[in-house]
Amino acid sequence: MTFANLAPFLQEYIYQQGWTELRPAQLEACEIIFTTNHHLLVAAGTAAGKTEAAFLPVITKLHESPPKSIGVIYISPIKALINNQYDRLNDFLKYADINVCAWHGDTNQSQKKNLLKNPQGILQITPESLESLLINKYQQIPRLFNDLQFVIIDEIHAFMGTQRGSQILCQLARLEKFISHPLRRIGLSATLGDYVQAEDWLRSGSNLPVTTTKVATTSRRIQLAVEYFITPKEETENGHNLSHYQEIFQQTQARKSLIFTNNRTQAEKVISNLRRIALDRTSPDVYHVHHGSIAPNLRQAAEAAMQDPQSLAVTAATVSLEMGIDIGQLDQVIQLESPSSVASFLQRLGRSGRRGEPSRMQFICTEPELLGEELFPKQIPWTLLQTIAILQLYLEEQWIEPIAPLQYPLSLLYQQTLSIIAAVGEITPHNLAQTILNLAPFSQITPEEFRQVLHYLISLDHLQKTESNSLILGVVGEKIVGSFQFYGVFSEQVTYSVCHGNIAIGQVSIAPNLGSKLTLAGKTWEVLEINSKTKTIEVKPVAGTGTVNWRGSSTNIHTQVLQKMRQVLQENTSYRYLQPGAIARLTTARNLFKYREGNQTTIFHLEKNTYAIFPWLGTRGYHTLIKILKILQETRIAIKSITGTAPYFLIIKLSKNTIEELATELVSICQAGLTSEDLVGSDEEPQKLHKYDQFIPNNLLRKAYAHDYLDLDAVVNYSNTLAQELGDR
Repeated sequence: MTFANLAPFLQEYIYQQGWTELRPAQLEACEIIFTTNHHLLVAAGTAAGKTEAAFLPVITKLHESPPKSIGVIYISPIKALINNQYDRLNDFLKYADINVCAWHGDTNQSQKKNLLKNPQGILQITPESLESLLINKYQQIPRLFNDLQFVIIDEIHAFMGTQRGSQILCQLARLEKFISHPLRRIGLSATLGDYVQAEDWLRSGSNLPVTTTKVATTSRRIQLAVEYFITPKEETENGHNLSHYQEIFQQTQARKSLIFTNNRTQAEKVISNLRRIALDRTSPDVYHVHHGSIAPNLRQAAEAAMQDPQSLAVTAATVSLEMGIDIGQLDQVIQLESPSSVASFLQRLGRSGRRGEPSRMQFICTEPELLGEELFPKQIPWTLLQTIAILQLYLEEQWIEPIAPLQYPLSLLYQQTLSIIAAVGEITPHNLAQTILNLAPFSQITPEEFRQVLHYLISLDHLQKTESNSLILGVVGEKIVGSFQFYGVFSEQVTYSVCHGNIAIGQVSIAPNLGSKLTLAGKTWEVLEINSKTKTIEVKPVAGTGTVNWRGSSTNIHTQVLQKMRQVLQENTSYRYLQPGAIARLTTARNLFKYREGNQTTIFHLEKNTYAIFPWLGTRGYHTLIKILKILQETRIAIKSITGTAPYFLIIKLSKNTIEELATELVSICQAGLTSEDLVGSDEEPQKLHKYDQFIPNNLLRKAYAHDYLDLDAVVNYSNTLAQELGDR
């Protein structure tokens, strides 16, 4: 019956594709869109047909009642996904009179002009380009969107709990002011741990209910393997001879493979070394790198190579290929080191195993060689443990990290304030406050706090008051809004464009020295010229190895992952996916942990007055614990130093107090009714974590940090564990 309700040209498309039936998610999505006015959350596994689940009923609705403006906005986290979906949508619509326009920084200007002249059909866009439209085409917004019917948000897990996701919610609220009917939202994701949280996010600022596709999870065939390697303390010029690079080379022979890394540096290193191994063995160069700092032409070449069923290709990527881009039939996925989350693992696993094949994923864990002098905490293979914990949390419990909403997205508050003023030109403080504070992401911000922000921005000349007491952009504010970088809420590093003649290679964030070698796009280049004014670097290809010129980034690991890591160390369970090296290393670690009585304690004596704490807390809890320890250091306990490796362990050096006294005081302070705000001193220089934090009053930044980046409950729970340990001594 559902099939008969689809537009005739979609029925024809389905016949031509040889589909024998619609998938469960597609059937249920059609039912919800056709028979209710609800928002829709399509939560289904990778390759479950989520794109079709959204677009088959939506396109049918457009066909039945053609809107008088753009009818659908499709929002994607990355341009590459827009390009990929653009081709798929045009396949659906080849026999229909429905236009599709991909709108982002790389889009042909004529295509944008055509849409502005004749707004109709489907607009594919990133949050940044949508922000630009809301500012620069403000007078045209009613004509462009007055009959908008649907907004489809792809990969919503990538937006939830982020300022970028909150930006989308603000944009939808601003658009809805020009629409007389309820705007329906459709969210797509394969990796949600908490459907209620996702539903709450999707409906934010809306009165319509959300219905989630209740599709039973089908058992997925998975082939996993985890191996462990020791690497020298320093990689040498002959780093390609390291055993884990040799292993990856062997595993990718005659197999189309996607290698996931946790950062750009790892992606560059692994491809550079695989290329050198291939050169030594006179094997063909089938290697590519794909991340945000690679030039678009090279990223597109990597995507094309992966999609070509006739060619062998091996690509190393970061999150840039973690999203739902169709890269064809893969033979396997390789993960270098542990992913930071179960959600990331599932996204990456889902890149393989399409078209009925099992999902194959191999993990390569490495660790610097132990020289016999390391303290106990550094003898634990943390990356291997994290990998096992993440796999077990999914295999045993199907657990995925919940995503908490930001309570104080202050950087976004700044951007939306200037964006609204830039769009309308002039607005009274009262009307601005009404507009801003009614946006769902700012529900926790009080009128007094917003008033303080406005006064602060006036003092910085980002805003000015007119003679009639309205607000306009100040001189500084105009310069900021005038930059294309204003539209995005994520921080952007100053970058240098790297070119070889007329060929763009990519960008680096740290300027190299003239004559030095750098690695980019998996190749080594010698720096010939640096133009600091235009921020360009001219290079030529050379042999050997080079440095990688980017600043690092941090990740957030959930407490549940750390708790599972402890369980893995404590138990004697064997895991079928572990390879010989990993089995041996885990056995050694378990024996050491048992010898140090890790089952009974979280505090270990190392030497003299030095102790290790294994709090088994996630990243937020770990940093909260450090905050509390520093309060104790200043008020009650003589602590010489606090160091460690987040979020795995802390090393504490005491001056005169005993470790029992420290533990007792820690338990005491945690049970004294602390709040998160108590942990951030009024004279403390706040961390500026987001793009526009530098333009926010310090007291508000401290409050935001306390509420959004500390986890006091986790530390209080740890203090209860510690109290039990003290009672058992």
